[in-house]
Amino acid sequence: MSRVFQDRKTVLILLVPVLAVYVLLKVVPVAWSLGLSLFRGNTLRGFEFVGIENFTTFFTDGPALHALWVTVYFAVIMTAAQVIMGYLLALMYVFVLRKGSAFLRTAVFFPMVLPTVAVAMLFKSFVAVGENQGPVNEIINFFGGESIEFLATTSGTMTVAILMTLWTSMGFYAVLLYTGLLDIPDEVIESARIDGASGLRLVRHIVLPLSAPILLSSIIFSFNSTLKVFDSLLALNGGGPGTSTSPLTLYMYRTAFEYAEYGYGSTIAVVLTLLCLIFTLAVFRTSAKRTED
Repeated sequence: MSRVFQDRKTVLILLVPVLAVYVLLKVVPVAWSLGLSLFRGNTLRGFEFVGIENFTTFFTDGPALHALWVTVYFAVIMTAAQVIMGYLLALMYVFVLRKGSAFLRTAVFFPMVLPTVAVAMLFKSFVAVGENQGPVNEIINFFGGESIEFLATTSGTMTVAILMTLWTSMGFYAVLLYTGLLDIPDEVIESARIDGASGLRLVRHIVLPLSAPILLSSIIFSFNSTLKVFDSLLALNGGGPGTSTSPLTLYMYRTAFEYAEYGYGSTIAVVLTLLCLIFTLAVFRTSAKRTED
C-alpha cells in the first residue's frame, strides 16, 4: 500500500477526479456567488457593476438586519438546546442505560429522518385552533385556559419552531456525543470512581474535559447548520406572521428568486458564509487559547 501512495501518477489518478468534483460543486459556485455580489440586476434587464455597494446596502437594509437577528437568535438558542439535550441523552446512554440503550437511541434518532415539511405539518396540527383544534390547546382548555393561537405571534411561532427543531435534531447530537463518550477509556472512569468521584463530580472533572473535542465539533456543526435554517421556518409559518420569523436564508431566497435581484441575493449568501466562518474561527481560537493555558 505504501508503494502505491509513493507513486505520483497513482496519487494523481486517485485525487484528480475527487478534486475536480469538489471544485465543480463547491469552489465554482462560491466564486460565482462572490463575483455576482459585486453586480446589480438579473438576466432580463442585465447586470451593472456596483462594487461593494450591495454590502453597504445590506447593513442599512432594515428587513435584512431583522432577518440576520432572527437567524443569529435561532442559531444561538438551538445550538445550546441541541448540544445540552444531546449531551444529557448521551450521558444517559453510557452511564445509566448502557447496553440497553439501543432501542432508545433509535427511537430518539428516528425524527431526524422524517421530512421537514411533514414534521412542520405535524406541529402545526398540535397547536391548531378552531374546528380542528390540536391537543396543546385542548389541554389548555381542560385546565380552564383560553386557546392560544401560537402561530399568530412571533414569540409563539419561534417557540414552536425551536421545539420542532429540537425534537428532530437532538437524537442526532445524542448519537454524535455518545460515540465521543465511548472513546473515554474505562480505566480512567474506574480510577476516578475509586478516588471518590461520582455523579456530577465525575461528569464535571473527568467526563466533560475528556469529551471536550467532540463537544466543540458538535457546537460548530450545530451553529453552522442552524444559521442556514430555511425549510423548517418556511414550512411552519412561511417566516410569519408577516416576516417576523423570516431567517436570512429565506430573505435571500425571496430577494434572488422572487424579486430577481441576483446580485443582492448573492451578497446575502456571502454575508451568511462569512458569519459561519467567523464563528468557526472564533471557536477554534478560543479552544486553542485554553489548550495553551
